[in-house]
Amino acid sequence: MKKMVLLASALAMVSGAAMAADMPLKAVKAPPPAAFDPWDLAFGSAIMNDYIFRGVTQSNHQASVAAYFEPRYNVTKDLQLYVGTSAESISFANRAAAEVDVYGGIRPTFGAAAFDFGVWGYLYPGGSCADNVVTLFPGGVAVPGGNVCPVSTTTIFLGDGNVMKKNVSFMEVYGKLNYTINDNWAFGVNEYYSPNFLNSGAWGDYASITGKYTAPSTVFGSSGVGLYVSGEFGRQWLGTTDAFYGVAAFPSGIKYADYDTWNIGIGFTYKVFTLDLRYSDTDLSKGNCNAFTSTFNGTGTTNVTPINPTGVGSNWCGTAGIAKLSADLTAMSNLK
Repeated sequence: MKKMVLLASALAMVSGAAMAADMPLKAVKAPPPAAFDPWDLAFGSAIMNDYIFRGVTQSNHQASVAAYFEPRYNVTKDLQLYVGTSAESISFANRAAAEVDVYGGIRPTFGAAAFDFGVWGYLYPGGSCADNVVTLFPGGVAVPGGNVCPVSTTTIFLGDGNVMKKNVSFMEVYGKLNYTINDNWAFGVNEYYSPNFLNSGAWGDYASITGKYTAPSTVFGSSGVGLYVSGEFGRQWLGTTDAFYGVAAFPSGIKYADYDTWNIGIGFTYKVFTLDLRYSDTDLSKGNCNAFTSTFNGTGTTNVTPINPTGVGSNWCGTAGIAKLSADLTAMSNLK
């Protein structure tokens, strides 16, 4: 009898398990997908030993600080709209001490190809008209673009014969393409155009190609430190200035010299920080560099060119080494 009870119990257990296996599982409700938040914000700051822009120092080969703030709106994961502002400390011949940039554009992405189209405004507040020719015309001299050089304590007299307008703000339109081949290699092309570069009256066109190699994340083990090598080769074309920058041979304006510029460097990344060490150079002569930059600390008398008859030379366009430490964050990635 006892054996019969045990057998019945075993059959009941097997039958119950089979019935349970045949029963449909209760549907488990999947969690709702994360809501798509189209808004993002990028911001950051940097300190560098020299602020180089297209091969030309903007800070007289002195240290510079910078910061930027860029709201972004992602229409889709492959289409972004953005506006932004940035500021850098500079040292110009007209005594402007800051560059303030305002910009905006659109960034469409098609697979590995990331485009960027926009408008960039370069503002240089605080400039004073630097024109030594006012000594020849007491009471001041009016120049194109509303720049006036009054004989006053705000007038800057440059002993080297250079001149620079009070207002050198200008704008550019640009288009960029960055193509990512794989996790390690990426290449790009860039194009910038200004109808009035540095408010000089001369148009400006800058085109460049870039390349970047990013080392595997394991190159420094599990330390979290990343490594990249990158470089750029570009050419700056420039037109003819207005009469403000004219010389005896070209009283209506000078044709700025076109030039090539290049840089190559190595960078180390850790979390939001980047240390970039870079070599930069151009093929501009010291004389043509002096005419282009209106250097306030030019030297010599032997660097004579058709557009630089004084012979003063400038080192603002030559070889430079740049060390830059920056921090870059985005609200969606770093502030959650």
